[in-house]
Amino acid sequence: MREEFLPFTRPDIRESDIEAVVAVLRSGWITNGPKNAEFEDELCRITGNKYAVALSSATAGMHILMKVLGIGPGDEVITPSLTWVSTVNMIVLSGATPVFAEIDRDTLMITPESVNKCITPKTKLIIPVHYAGAPFDIDGIRAAAGNIPVVDDAAHALGTFYKGRHVCADGTGIFSFHAIKNVTTAEGGAVVTDDEELAMKFRSWKFHGLGVDAFDRANRGRAPQAEVISPGFKYNLTDMQAALGLGQLKRLKEINTYRETLALRYRELLKDVSGIEPLRDPEGYDLKHAWHLFIVRVVSDKITRSEFMDKLKSRNIGSGLHFTAAHLQKFYREDMGFKRGSLPNTEFNSDRICSLPLFSGMTFQDQDDVIMGVKDVLKGN
Repeated sequence: MREEFLPFTRPDIRESDIEAVVAVLRSGWITNGPKNAEFEDELCRITGNKYAVALSSATAGMHILMKVLGIGPGDEVITPSLTWVSTVNMIVLSGATPVFAEIDRDTLMITPESVNKCITPKTKLIIPVHYAGAPFDIDGIRAAAGNIPVVDDAAHALGTFYKGRHVCADGTGIFSFHAIKNVTTAEGGAVVTDDEELAMKFRSWKFHGLGVDAFDRANRGRAPQAEVISPGFKYNLTDMQAALGLGQLKRLKEINTYRETLALRYRELLKDVSGIEPLRDPEGYDLKHAWHLFIVRVVSDKITRSEFMDKLKSRNIGSGLHFTAAHLQKFYREDMGFKRGSLPNTEFNSDRICSLPLFSGMTFQDQDDVIMGVKDVLKGN
């Protein structure tokens, strides 16, 4: 058994990242400033979008999205239930109703067919999720949506490609830079878009509703006469955070390439292990996986997912759960009336999924320890 605990993830923070944060601290400009602008430019270079707006979190981006699109009471928003509950929370807090589209059993993503079944005259927005680093069928879901706006939940998908182009490249999406993501700013997020008006609204709403950003690139600071266009929030990213993430953005290809090496090695090492099933990649279109998570389903009839995770932990191996389906959470069951049995594919996976350790500082020996632990646990040792 391992002597040291292996977490399911660890951020890729190097001395150069630490030095970059220290330089910001010494500069005297530690909040939203030039490093934010540089971070946004680098993000656009990666995704191919015209505009990026850095934010304090992806959840903040979802909150602003509801406001700028005018989502409110009487409206419906289609999204999967098997996602982090923050998206669903923002829908509910806007006054709208979440409508859960069923997922594909083996990719864990909603499909054009499941979206089409959910569309009603009340549907005002669709938020599909690029799950675990794989892309959903962007063209198919946009076609199903027709004139209904589609905004990608790309929290898992920095470095994910669909048909040769980065996800969100010709649309709008929201990324997360939380501590567990491939690139982190500790907490943070960003919206990317090709819609100039939408980008301007996000920039205003993230900083009190002012008509200019907190950091005006031309003036190297906020104009003192800036006025409130409409009431807004305080959702800006700090320059300390932007500096932390900037170096990681610039080595994203290196980070994701190694994660892919580990993920493909997992698949090979687990292919003959009974009682556990990795996810399947989507079929029917070219893709490049960012490998944010390596997810398996515990399908053994001898052990539950919770027991499996507990026994791995007793062997000093961490794991994660991404996610318990939103419609099975206490509030959504008891206050909103969602019931088990409505989404069989979602519920099958919600009961069985487990994220195995995957991060760029992980070694092959670490991975061999995970495989040995998995085999031992499934054998009942």
